[in-house]
Amino acid sequence: MTDPKITSTTPTPGSADTTLEAGQQPNEVAPPSRAQQVLRDILGGSAMISVLAVVLALLAGGILIALTDKDVQTASGYFFSRPADTFSAIWDAISGAYVAMFQGSIYNFRADDFVRGIRPFTETLKFATPLITAGLGVALAFRAGLFNIGGRGQMLVAAGAAGYVGFAWPLPAGIHVIVAVLAGVLAGAIWGAIVGLLKARTGAHEVIVTIMLNYVAFYLISYLLTQQWALQAPGSTNPKSAAMLPTAVFPKILGDQFNLHFGFILAIAVTIWFWYFINRSSMGFRFRAVGENPNAAKIAGINVKNVYVWAMVMSGALVGLAGVNQVLGTVTTGFTAGIDASIGFDAITVALLGRSKPVGVFVAGVLFGALKAGGYSMQAAQGVPIDIVLVVQSLIVLFIAAPPLVRSIFRLPIPGSAPRSRTKVEVAK
Repeated sequence: MTDPKITSTTPTPGSADTTLEAGQQPNEVAPPSRAQQVLRDILGGSAMISVLAVVLALLAGGILIALTDKDVQTASGYFFSRPADTFSAIWDAISGAYVAMFQGSIYNFRADDFVRGIRPFTETLKFATPLITAGLGVALAFRAGLFNIGGRGQMLVAAGAAGYVGFAWPLPAGIHVIVAVLAGVLAGAIWGAIVGLLKARTGAHEVIVTIMLNYVAFYLISYLLTQQWALQAPGSTNPKSAAMLPTAVFPKILGDQFNLHFGFILAIAVTIWFWYFINRSSMGFRFRAVGENPNAAKIAGINVKNVYVWAMVMSGALVGLAGVNQVLGTVTTGFTAGIDASIGFDAITVALLGRSKPVGVFVAGVLFGALKAGGYSMQAAQGVPIDIVLVVQSLIVLFIAAPPLVRSIFRLPIPGSAPRSRTKVEVAK
């Protein structure tokens, strides 16, 4: 009689000579280990998708840089006789552009000392400051299931309110800047509240309403900038405000040799508050519940309409803080109707890249600040069109919006899925 525990030493074709567990079929794939599953979740997770989306966008940007470079175009004319010249020109164009971007946004190795060398990074943080606060505002609306595309309008009304207080209300130092900030944040909150109320009471779609309010805000601020009694500088005929009073300007946190101002500290504080609000507060839990499934949240007793209103109020306030940063920290000599500088729309990209998470939005804001700061350096040093940076930003959005495309290019696993390859199976005689 044969002992059932004794196994054959003859291997099955294409398999290992191993033992079959009870109830396991010969071709069954064994489950991955915990370490393997964690690694698969990391490789296929949203964070990796965001990083690889940036990599793909930079690669595509490099191709555009090479195509628009005059030396590459010249060398390609005699490619078949001297192909090495073309490849050398391509390498010089791409590497030169991205090195110039790095030196213009992170650290300038050609500077005489460390203080001058680190100045580009402070410029990156300055550009990132309004992007972080506006991105957090858009992300907050995302978490509640709303798409706030009205960042431009909310920034403009906030800049108008903060700017008016900044140049027309002479107040004591310390108090003046606080009042100006509160005025701008309140204006942005009110502009967002209009959207929330229309959404909650009439069912109006927030995308349509915010787009229309962008036009309302732009033409309203444009009109007020032509009126002496409102925002126009006294004695001026140009549609521009007066300069901010010194007591209303954000102080520079690293001294006069750097442009980085107190607004960056506010951006850090807002990021910390966002994390606590979303993950630790009861209202943040209601926001997340409505964002995941408004019908289930309503059945659970959550007032969905109130969540919509408060989400847009708080989103508008955070985006409005970006407008405040512009007039009190960046453009303190007076502002025009273009004070938003497309930050309201860039904030949507920042929120998407950051996956609507506070740390992710902060890092994405710094990345886009680096693209802005480095883009000007790249244009000045290498003659690369600044539009290339805009193309890179657009491609980042494209790749983030198509995770299956990124996964297929890099052959990334889907989080929670089983491995594609078969594992060794123990087979009994």
